[in-house]
Amino acid sequence: MVCILSLWLPVLLSAVLVFVASSVIHMLLSYHVGDAGPVPDQQRVMDALRPFDIPPGDYAVPRSASMKEMNSPEFAEQLKRGPVAFLTVLPNGPMAIGKSLGQWFVYCLVVGVVAGYTAGLTIGPGADYGLVFRVVGLVAFAGYALAIPQSTIWWYRSWRFTLLTMFDGVIYALLTAGTFGWLWP
Repeated sequence: MVCILSLWLPVLLSAVLVFVASSVIHMLLSYHVGDAGPVPDQQRVMDALRPFDIPPGDYAVPRSASMKEMNSPEFAEQLKRGPVAFLTVLPNGPMAIGKSLGQWFVYCLVVGVVAGYTAGLTIGPGADYGLVFRVVGLVAFAGYALAIPQSTIWWYRSWRFTLLTMFDGVIYALLTAGTFGWLWP
């Protein structure tokens, strides 16, 4: 068994590597550009929504207040007439990306801690690089990628978005696994 405290360096370094890789993926590579498409006549849609002053958050339209209402003919008609949408509203103004980047880095640390803790419970000191790589890589992949399909299954995100984001998760898991394999005590 390996104590999680002795894994502070691979946890920290893997989080830094994943953070840098994700920055390269999203700022230099262009394959995420199409993650969300524009609505037709974007300006008119924005102008139509603006007077409602919708606070930041997640919304569904139409939305029922109960299961009983969801089964009503009136709600069925609303669904039929459309549009049917899930809507995420962000605060107005320039995107405050600093907070998101900070949360992303903390998330990378958490994935590293969980992967390291799991490996520490199952692998002893001096373990073979390949074994550490496989265990940490599997847990890191679960942390970075396995929940992503829920966005497509339940929130209708495109499969393109899901598969590309899961591909990113493979890259992040490989970086995490390699770091732990290299620095395993």
